[in-house]
Amino acid sequence: MTPQGVTIAHPDKLFIGGEWVAPLSGQVIEVENPATEEIVARVAAAGPADMDRAVAAARHAFDHGPWPTTAPPERMAALMRFIDLLEPRVPELAAAWTAQIGGLASSAMGMHGGAVMGLRGIAAHGTSFEFVEYRKGALVENVVIAHEPVGVVVAIAPWNAPFAILASKVFNALIAGCTVVMKPSPETPLEAYILAEAADAAGMPPGTVNLVPSDREAADHLIHSSGIDKVTFTGSSAAGCHIASVCGGNMVRATFELGGKSAAIIRDDFPIEAAAQILGNTITVMSGQVCAMLSRAIVPRARHDELAEAIAKVMQGVKIGDPNDPTTQLGPLAMKRQLERVEMYIEAGRNSSATLVTGGGRPAHMNKGYYIEPTLFANVDNTSRIAQEEIFGPVLCLIPADDEEDAIRIANESEFGLNGSVLTHDAKAAYDIARRIRTGAVAQNGMKLEFTAPFGGFKKSGIGREGGDGAIWNFLETKTILLDASPR
Repeated sequence: MTPQGVTIAHPDKLFIGGEWVAPLSGQVIEVENPATEEIVARVAAAGPADMDRAVAAARHAFDHGPWPTTAPPERMAALMRFIDLLEPRVPELAAAWTAQIGGLASSAMGMHGGAVMGLRGIAAHGTSFEFVEYRKGALVENVVIAHEPVGVVVAIAPWNAPFAILASKVFNALIAGCTVVMKPSPETPLEAYILAEAADAAGMPPGTVNLVPSDREAADHLIHSSGIDKVTFTGSSAAGCHIASVCGGNMVRATFELGGKSAAIIRDDFPIEAAAQILGNTITVMSGQVCAMLSRAIVPRARHDELAEAIAKVMQGVKIGDPNDPTTQLGPLAMKRQLERVEMYIEAGRNSSATLVTGGGRPAHMNKGYYIEPTLFANVDNTSRIAQEEIFGPVLCLIPADDEEDAIRIANESEFGLNGSVLTHDAKAAYDIARRIRTGAVAQNGMKLEFTAPFGGFKKSGIGREGGDGAIWNFLETKTILLDASPR
């Protein structure tokens, strides 16, 4: 069973060791459409024994298979064939995203088409990357620095942008020469099936790419495996901390792209209406379910009330509705538990000293689906729960600051440090403020992402960077070889 517009050949199977196999668990994952509350897909669920099979297959493929020793140009050629098989399936990827998490159909094609295009850049990078460096040392005549694949990689993806995030992990690992076990979120397994089918059709060596959708218990068994060398995880900070503790205990390499509570600092030179348009429309992107979301807006105290009124006006004009309607601007939250989480934080905001300016409830015209209105709290204390904890929904906190120094202090007064923005027409001021904010990315005038540049967080927002030319480093180990003569 799959959503309309999505064709999966073996939804009842796992992909392990180059074969489509029935799960030993005998269980299934049911996928719910958050706009209709109907089950739209059923796929196989891996259990602990299935995880062991997948790790064993990836381990054998790494230790004995051809992929790690295949020359980088040949790896690139194989990955380009892989991508050629993904490209015509962009409409399926888009339909799967909308059906699984209620993402807007109006942006789904562009989002997934762009993600597939980005994979070509990752594959091409493998031919220009310097996997082996030769140099003269201070004490030894011939020094060789070899950058070798880290080994068996467990790639764990979140549900909000499942294809782009998982595919980037998989392709960077593969171009480095690693083998991969894909563990998609149980809410969004379909994209991973499309990836596995393309890998199979492209003739990737058996065990190089494996697929094991699962619940948390089996996933925890997977990360405890002694047969893995690396975990790459994108998701919540709480889950990331748990995985980090497991990896640390086993000395397994790991990178994490985690949660955020990113601040937008509005300077005096930036017009109120322009700021309201940016902030009011950004918070509704993917229903606010974006780790890099600008969810704290810090504004000079004298401009606070005017900006609150202007943002409220923008939010009240947002069209909430069916994600398949091209005029819809805000679809549902991805699942019932996410709606309950957002409602819990809204209630916490009501019980705080903050002022609920607009929103805070379910849309009156939507009697089905996990919808919530875009919500603005003003006069928010930055130490309050709604300002400090990641809500992951369309809830914006407006925080007054005494001056620019106070605004920077407030921005840094967080356990997160993933993204940020400075709303100003002065690029030098934006740069100077950006250098003083403890966060992994900062953009001038809005939430902007650049997938050719490194992306990741400070503090509890993660360890390591994804994206850009440096992403391949996540999947490499460095070896020093000292020789009496040049090997070339």
